[in-house]
Amino acid sequence: MLNWSSWKPLPLTTPFTEQTLAETLNGGQAFRWNFLPAESCWQGIWGQHAARIRFYDTTTLHVSTPRGNKSTPAALATYLRADFDWEAAVDSLPWRSDPHLHKALLAYPGLRILKQPFPEAVLCFLCSATKQIPQIKVMCERMAKSLGNEIIPGIHALPTWEQLAAASEAELRALGLGFRAKNIKKTADLLASSPQLLAQIEAAPYPEAKAQLVTLPGVGEKIADCALLFGAAKLEAFPVDTWIIKVLEKRYALSGWTPPQLSQFGRVHYGPLAGFAQQFIFSYERKNPA
Repeated sequence: MLNWSSWKPLPLTTPFTEQTLAETLNGGQAFRWNFLPAESCWQGIWGQHAARIRFYDTTTLHVSTPRGNKSTPAALATYLRADFDWEAAVDSLPWRSDPHLHKALLAYPGLRILKQPFPEAVLCFLCSATKQIPQIKVMCERMAKSLGNEIIPGIHALPTWEQLAAASEAELRALGLGFRAKNIKKTADLLASSPQLLAQIEAAPYPEAKAQLVTLPGVGEKIADCALLFGAAKLEAFPVDTWIIKVLEKRYALSGWTPPQLSQFGRVHYGPLAGFAQQFIFSYERKNPA
């Protein structure tokens, strides 16, 4: 505990519940949060920051950060989008005419979309191909420990794309990345030679950003939409994975539609915050499969 500050309050504009905090941190948006039973808190890492979070009440979290890193509290508030009016965002969704969405919204009050570092989101979701959340977390942790900077003793940041470019494909495969190592290595080499590319993609409007992102090795539509939603705050992005396909087939009678068609449906049906709606129905479906 000597490396960590005392607990300090972080006020929230939109109320949380303890269940929703867990779903936000550990429900597939990010892959570097773990619950520490001995401390009764969540410990997470993003960028060059680490923090511990525990639920205090519906409008307050308690936060502990590494001593000496004065920028982390402000970075955490940005990461959690603590000042964003998520209640107004929920109210703007079409829950009045969509009973299934309404049910999902009621199940996860306070659920929000994290604002992760975009380069990190691209990397994490490149690891997600054919893998579930626990497996993605293992891959990310291995990359961090082997190739990333040490933030405080025992806690490492994910490697930058430059650090990944300096590694060989064989080294990446040795970390358990499997076939993903080839695409990650190719993307790392490309980004190392074009260091402004991801910043340009993040700044572009959603259609242009997605069109550019899917040109990177291994980045398909789902990975692109996940990275844009959770890393670039493009809330209109609507990732379509196996869970969302099941929801739209069973709850919305869209059997036989292709993933691109389902993604377009999501953006039309749920509106400019389609990705926000997606996270509710994704979370609800995993806990209450049809």
